[in-house]
Formats: sequence, C-alpha cells, structure tokens
Amino acid sequence: MNFDMGKVKFDDKGLIPAIAQDSVTGQVLMLAYMNAEALQATLDSGYATYFSRSRRQLWKKGETSGHTQKVLAVALDCDCDALLLTVEQTGPACHTGETSCFHNQVLGEAPATSAVLEAVYRTVADRAENPKEGSYTNYLLTKGIEKTCKKVGEEASETIIASIKGSPDETRYEAADLQYHLLVLLYQMGLKPADIWAELAGRRH
Repeated sequence: MNFDMGKVKFDDKGLIPAIAQDSVTGQVLMLAYMNAEALQATLDSGYATYFSRSRRQLWKKGETSGHTQKVLAVALDCDCDALLLTVEQTGPACHTGETSCFHNQVLGEAPATSAVLEAVYRTVADRAENPKEGSYTNYLLTKGIEKTCKKVGEEASETIIASIKGSPDETRYEAADLQYHLLVLLYQMGLKPADIWAELAGRRH
C-alpha cells in the first residue's frame, strides 16, 4: 500500500503509539508501538506488526500464539502522532488470556457492551472444543439444534409474557436467557455475532 510516511510524526526514538480496537465491539484491545518499518509491514500485509521496545525488533501480533490482528482500517489522530488500528481480533489480545490488555480496573466499572455477547459466544465455542462435565452449554450442544430451537422459542415466549406483565426486571432476565440460547444456536448454525452485526448494519436506512 502506498502511503506518505512523511505525514507520521514519530517521536525522537522513531516510534509512534498504536492503539488496537476491536472492529465488532469497539473495545480497546491494546497499546503498542510501531516504527516506520512496522507500520509499512502492517500496511503491506494487512496484519498488525509492532516494534518491541525491549527486544528492539519487529513482532507480528499472534505470530506464535495465533492470536492475530487482521487490520481493517488505520487512522492517524489530529496531530499525526498516534495511530488507531481497527482490527479483527483472533483470540484474546492480551498475553494473560484476557480479551483486552486494559483489564485492571482503577476507577469505577467498565459498562457492559456487546463485548459480553462476544465473550459468551467464545465460551460456547470453547465448551464445544473442550467439553466440561455438568455444563449446560455442553448439554445443549449434545442434544442438537432442535433442542436449542425449542429453548429459544420458550425464552422468547417468556420474554413476551414478562413484557406484557409490565415487569422490567423479569423482562431483563428473560431477555438475557433468550440472548444466551440464541448465541448457542448461532454457533450450531456456523454463524458468529459479527454476522448479525453486519446484517443489522445493512438495514440502517
């Protein structure tokens, strides 16, 4: 990709901070650094490549772990001294196994977002690959799609009933049950939450 590297304001060490943000949930995943070579490698390959300040060398995200970052967009901030990467993250972004490197809360609580649905979906996928005794998710996966569809219908009906009763608390609880069973069904159908987000995005008119 042709890009005028002269626009980028690297610091006195030839580096620029690069923030990676999940393209689906909008969650900030990590902060790393790039030099001109790392940025060019990222633009050329379409996958995030950073510069390790401790090892003094380039490193492609996920090269050993498999937790790659497919770069969908790159933007410079208003001062051209910071980068924002919109990425399609495979697996957790943090080496600790957390989804995001920013998991050590200092003040307040981070608001729940669609990242919760993504996390639940990943749990469903993990149960399929690594069955756990006594897991309700494994019970559904073992019983098959017909059982899950039946549960989706039941939870949808209970959500409707709770809403007709005018109970916000019951509606919230039943809607959460409905969302969970829908996520299991999506997995069984070979779909991901991102497929639903894309479908909804196409209906914004």
